[in-house]
Amino acid sequence: MTNFTARIAGVATLALAALPAAAIPASAFAAPASVRVADLNLASPEGMAVFGERAHRAASSYCAQIRGLSARQVCREGVRAELNEKAAAIRTAQIARQTTFAAR
Repeated sequence: MTNFTARIAGVATLALAALPAAAIPASAFAAPASVRVADLNLASPEGMAVFGERAHRAASSYCAQIRGLSARQVCREGVRAELNEKAAAIRTAQIARQTTFAAR
């Protein structure tokens, strides 16, 4: 009886060890969402429009594996919000650089 109990305890331990890995969402293993902006002037409406399209594609790609329409939509909105936040910082730097060059 003790050998049987030891085997069950061993199997249960392995199952519990694997549980945290199974609970990690697929998006945790996904490559980070990124958008190329080196070729864009984010200070212009045209540059921001191209950035918006790229951000939309990146968010859709990043969140594609999430099941459930509402969860996927929340993921996309979160990715776009983070990308827009980073783009705003780049845009501010580009505007400051243009202002500095114009003042010289």
